[in-house]
Amino acid sequence: MSVIGHLINGQLREDSARTQDVFNPATGAASKQVALASRATVEEAVAAAQAAFPAWRDTPPMKRARIMFRFKELLEKNADRICELIGQEHGKILHDAAGELQRGIENVEYACGAPELLKGEYSKNVGPDIDSWSQFQPLGVVAGITPFNFPVMVPLWMYPMAIVCGNTFVLKPSERDPSSTLFIAELLHEAGLPAGVLNVVNGDKEAVDTLLEDARVQAVSFVGSTPIAEYIYKTATAHGKRCQALGGAKNHAIVMPDADLDNVVSSLLGAAFGSSGERCMALSVAVAVGDQVADALISRMTEAMGKLKVGAYSEMSNDFGPLITRQHKEKVVGHIDSAEAQGASVVVDGRSARIAGYEDGFFVDATLIDRVSPEMTSYKEEIFGPVLQVVRVKTMEEAMQLINDHEYGNGTCIYTRDGEAARYFCDHIQVGMVGVNIPLPVPVAYHSFGGWKRSLFGDLHAYGPDGVRFYTRRKTITQRWPSANLREGAQFSMPTMK
Repeated sequence: MSVIGHLINGQLREDSARTQDVFNPATGAASKQVALASRATVEEAVAAAQAAFPAWRDTPPMKRARIMFRFKELLEKNADRICELIGQEHGKILHDAAGELQRGIENVEYACGAPELLKGEYSKNVGPDIDSWSQFQPLGVVAGITPFNFPVMVPLWMYPMAIVCGNTFVLKPSERDPSSTLFIAELLHEAGLPAGVLNVVNGDKEAVDTLLEDARVQAVSFVGSTPIAEYIYKTATAHGKRCQALGGAKNHAIVMPDADLDNVVSSLLGAAFGSSGERCMALSVAVAVGDQVADALISRMTEAMGKLKVGAYSEMSNDFGPLITRQHKEKVVGHIDSAEAQGASVVVDGRSARIAGYEDGFFVDATLIDRVSPEMTSYKEEIFGPVLQVVRVKTMEEAMQLINDHEYGNGTCIYTRDGEAARYFCDHIQVGMVGVNIPLPVPVAYHSFGGWKRSLFGDLHAYGPDGVRFYTRRKTITQRWPSANLREGAQFSMPTMK
């Protein structure tokens, strides 16, 4: 069985003292193994990044951007292979994998604008013969820790921008589906990236803790569950690092009485069950305003869900695939069991999914649960599976209060034809990313991604303009050259322009 290693200082490496199986989620069988990096291996990667930093920092932004242009071309040229690797290890259907890759490529395209993004401000004569300007300088060695659900897109949120800003990078991807991430890192080197600028170490908590504790690492980006995000943030900041840690979600969709229900049903199908619900922006709760709306929504969703197809990644007619591991499947099924035990009604039950030819795969079919209430465990926690829960309320205000009271504040949306209601919702909902008749309000690459409350630890969101600011430090320079026309004595009060 092949072993997936690391990429350190431009060279593929194995650190096989400890390994872990990598599964094909559709078959349930181990297909590869991944090496789990020791502390020494991670420290070697950090050392390679540190050694590469001085020369890379001094490389003109235009030259850095040209590498990204070539990288984009290689991503597009190798798209089929990348999507196949995603499907084999994550289980994502190929058309969904292609969408993930395209979203990642859009972040590379944004990073190609580095010469413009890194321009500072300049002011002449802020005082007598005094000029002042700002620069945005790189931090040094920075690190990224990324999740299994987007093995291509989320790393591309991080290192392209960090690198074009002049930093060097150490990436610790998910050990559950590492092949596509490592393959893409090799493509970046093929595009001309110098050795040591990007290093990839596969591993578990030992690798993570090494990155968090190493004084040479200046900043850490993370995407994953809220408990781990909080741990990452607290540990990183305790060691003096800049940190952005994106956590979990419980995304609600308010369905108003005037909503176009055909559009709502189509939207909810994709947003709740796409990628098996393994998205931090998945819509997992539909809040129906009024029993009439709820009844109609349940009826139409039940009919539409009967036509969904779940199966292996290679069949393009499938709508979504398996869950990532057997343990995660058991967790999702446990949440459905819990909702039922606590009084909810399982209208469409996906717990017994069995796919012909893939009987040992980690499949849960689309599930619809009605009459869920806020005190239920399955409502409070992030399920991260193909499960849509329906909560019934009487008013829009009650629906908004549910969302504002929840510990997560990642994404939300409202379905309505009423502009006044939509505007009020956008202004008063306590969530970081908001959609109006848009089920997955994921910002495009030139905006920034991030939630509120316990969905984000840190001050700056991911990618976009916030990404530039996260991976750089502002330096302001004020200067005056000696002039025969200006001689001043000592000044002991604060200088002003009064």
